[in-house]
Amino acid sequence: MLLRPVRDTAEDAEAVQAITAASFGDARALPGGDWPPERVVRFHARVRYFARTDPDGCWIAEDVVAGPVGVALALKREFLWGLSLLAVVPTAQGKGVGKALLARAMGYGRGCLRGLLCGTRHPVAARAYRRAGFTLHPAMRLKGVVDPARLEPLDGAVHEGTPRHRDLMDSVDRRTRGGAHGPDHEQLIGGCRLFVVDDLAGSGYCYADRGRVELLAATSRRLATRLLTAALLSVPPGGTACVPHLTSDQQWALDVGLTAGLELANSGYVCLRGMRPPTPYIPSDTFL
Repeated sequence: MLLRPVRDTAEDAEAVQAITAASFGDARALPGGDWPPERVVRFHARVRYFARTDPDGCWIAEDVVAGPVGVALALKREFLWGLSLLAVVPTAQGKGVGKALLARAMGYGRGCLRGLLCGTRHPVAARAYRRAGFTLHPAMRLKGVVDPARLEPLDGAVHEGTPRHRDLMDSVDRRTRGGAHGPDHEQLIGGCRLFVVDDLAGSGYCYADRGRVELLAATSRRLATRLLTAALLSVPPGGTACVPHLTSDQQWALDVGLTAGLELANSGYVCLRGMRPPTPYIPSDTFL
């Protein structure tokens, strides 16, 4: 088994897509499957982005016969390390591939004070993250059709965000999770709608993508509540909303989502090292 860096090429992006699809049992995501073309473009762009920004944190495991069988994408932002993706195809699971990839990815975070990842409910993955020193916080997900009539009116202004808000967002990041997202904001704003609050009470922001909350951070629960409410109100009538990765510390988000008529379900773990669950904060699958 060979571990090599992920390259900034279309071929490696397609290989990561195939590994991810096989690992998570999503035949629609296989190259040639029925993922929407814009989703494929975005996935490939993010893989290639991490290959450029974090080349020492992105690794592919290759079998001499089967070819690429596993991938890990890790990032460092200031003093925070994050694991964006760890996937191994079923035929290579239980053979130490995931363990080797996780060790290499974690080596990239040596010297970082904090660690963060969003883990699935898979028991093998949970055991691996716990053995690696992470605290596992059970997570919940809100999903369903929004009933806007049930939501309270916004208690203040929410602005449409632009790249000019990056310094504001980095400041909120440092306060909530201990490290700015930095260049990740350029990737997020390219594919999501950005909501921003900035007033005497504090500041915050929320990225939403067709009803799914991709990332939210604020300096207070009141502002986080306002941002999440605005994001849910922006969902077209009859459209589905999704608010993932909610730990028990995010009761403010449960209050908003349940009021809006969304259904609550268990959904994996938010795994942390050297930090408590950031709040008010909803992490991104990809950018953490």
